[in-house]
Amino acid sequence: MNKTKITILAFALALLFGAVSTIEAQSRYSNTELGVILGEPTGISFKSWQSDNTAIDAALAWSFGESGSVHLHADYLRHKWLDVETGSLAFYYGLGARAVFADDSKFGARIPVGLQYLFPDTRLSMFFEVAPTLNLIPDTDFGVNGGIGVRFFL
Repeated sequence: MNKTKITILAFALALLFGAVSTIEAQSRYSNTELGVILGEPTGISFKSWQSDNTAIDAALAWSFGESGSVHLHADYLRHKWLDVETGSLAFYYGLGARAVFADDSKFGARIPVGLQYLFPDTRLSMFFEVAPTLNLIPDTDFGVNGGIGVRFFL
């Protein structure tokens, strides 16, 4: 196995174990959301609120594109709460890392921007995001991820 694949695998494992421990630690405080994201890629989405305005989100997902790859990403997000009549609506932005596992595995950065709506009197939220990506390993190139999703507060 070459150095690039070892680096990507080590990053993915550290990210996955860190996210799982964060979910376990935060779930008893109802600061963690778990759900699905549909788009490019499609998969499992989770989010751990660190404060009223910051959160860490991550996803383990599958790309249905030409190469059929597994995506793993984690982002640090900042939220700006917007005035709405019912529920809560936040504009968010952040910076994160991603790993793509395929025949031509990649590692890089992503810059998510989105909206999240928290439904009143429920444990549900809905979100929409677009995330420009910058692959750094093995080559430098740009792309875009995006999707819509639903999560449930644990």
